Amino acid sequence: MAHPSLEKSGNPMPAILIVEDEAKMLRVLHLHLTDEGFTTHPAADAETGLKILNREKIDLVVTDFKLPGMSGLEFLQSIKKVDAAMPVVVMTAYGDVETAVEVMKAGGSDYLLKPFPLAELSLVIGKELDARRLREENRELREAVGQRYSYRNIVARSAKMQEVLALVERVAPTNSTVLLGGESGVGKDLIARAIHEHSRRAAGPFVKINCTAIPENLLESELFGYEKGAFTGASASKPGKFELADGGTIFLDEIGDVPGNIQVKLLRVLQEREFERLGGTKTLKVDVRLVAATNRNLRAALEQGTFREDLYYRLNVVPIDIPPLREHKEDIPDLIEHFLERFARESGKPVRGISPAALQKMMSFHWPGNIRELENIMERAVALSSSSVLDKGDIHLDVPAPAPEVAASAHPFLPEGMTLEQWEEQMILEALRRANGNKSQAARLLGLSRNALRYRLSRTGVPDEPEGQA
Repeated sequence: MAHPSLEKSGNPMPAILIVEDEAKMLRVLHLHLTDEGFTTHPAADAETGLKILNREKIDLVVTDFKLPGMSGLEFLQSIKKVDAAMPVVVMTAYGDVETAVEVMKAGGSDYLLKPFPLAELSLVIGKELDARRLREENRELREAVGQRYSYRNIVARSAKMQEVLALVERVAPTNSTVLLGGESGVGKDLIARAIHEHSRRAAGPFVKINCTAIPENLLESELFGYEKGAFTGASASKPGKFELADGGTIFLDEIGDVPGNIQVKLLRVLQEREFERLGGTKTLKVDVRLVAATNRNLRAALEQGTFREDLYYRLNVVPIDIPPLREHKEDIPDLIEHFLERFARESGKPVRGISPAALQKMMSFHWPGNIRELENIMERAVALSSSSVLDKGDIHLDVPAPAPEVAASAHPFLPEGMTLEQWEEQMILEALRRANGNKSQAARLLGLSRNALRYRLSRTGVPDEPEGQA
């Protein structure tokens, strides 16, 4: 007879992972829960349990606390990396009650003292499945009415950043390649890590590499590894980042600066999940999810021929554009509070707040360095502060001095009240006017290729009309 929780949940066969090293007990639990109407996946150790958890859709875990190899606490932590919301029921002997309570603090849902009646196990499982069902229903309801998303170490209350986190929520459980776009300092690395930590690969490695921080002649060996003797100084074989990320996620930051020869190998990894080490002939297979990021406009790089079009479309499966801080300034007070608490704690200084004048000074700044710049300014302010409240004088903003020729000139660098984008649009319109609408001639006047001019026309919103029209 099916357990009552099955009828409530609307799911006729919730799946339960059972981890128990005592074979007789494992079989008893398996038979009992199968009779109750559950789908069961038995495992004799934590390592086997994790493999099942990454392979199958599991609704609840029942595990013994004392296991061979990986401890019960380590197993629980690994489960939470795969699925932070997964209910875990821990079975323990009477003498381990205090330890079991510690496990509960680490994220366990409930525990059972051995020996226990099987009916008690059924009641606990039913309770936890009902609780999970309610949490999921609440999440769906909150999502339907615009509930805010929240991720560790990410401060994002504004509508624009909530849109970003909504995309993270949807794409994280998939294996799709993600391309993060945005200026330097907007937090692309935090978004990449959030995608990994909320994916089914969360128990696997998260490997980050900044493609601009490594010399071009070393980048290939860093990504794909090398064999002994591949080049002078290669005294032993070394695995690359893709091998180290097997079973997890690799985050390639500033991918727009990857040279063409390496772009070819990246394309192959994305298409076929295989590559060879530098100097090697053996083909290696990897199971890696790729999250890439760039602060460049890859569309423009396509026009200029510096980035492969086929690689671009392989990377751009799910694009997520992260707005600059100046476009979501309503997050600044929360970011200040976040960094203030962190740096006060790390430095041991009793800084508890920020004055309205100091806050206004920061709200009025244009933040060219985005959140990373704000973080650095807050660290400096806390380090140099002499009181418990940061004042306007404690906030030292990095305002660049004007160039000498600009400072000496009576005229501003751009026409007053005009942005760079507006000025560029005016120059394009003027070039088209002088060329009587001939785009090839206008492109020559601007020092651009015709395709580059067409790209700028589309970006600025100027109509791309047929030849002969302005």
